[in-house]
Amino acid sequence: MKPSSLLGKPVLHFWSPHLDPAHPQDCTHPERYVIQVLASGRFLAIASDGQSLMEVAAPEAAHLFHAHEAALRAAKELNAEGRGPVDVVKLELDVS
Repeated sequence: MKPSSLLGKPVLHFWSPHLDPAHPQDCTHPERYVIQVLASGRFLAIASDGQSLMEVAAPEAAHLFHAHEAALRAAKELNAEGRGPVDVVKLELDVS
């Protein structure tokens, strides 16, 4: 997993405490995950038809996963289907 802080606009969908057992008293973790296509360096987004995937250049245009486990599960499925190789990239949002 590669860290990145490329998102310029804050997203206000934060983790719930039960999703982050390492910080049970801190209910806001401004981080999200995206899937990156390793061959192109681009990111995956859901196409406008809602049924297919498309590549986008910027991580802020990619589909944002709220949980690391969900992003990993999707990446593993894409790799198993031969649609990879893809990797999960962590984005840390600047909410200041």
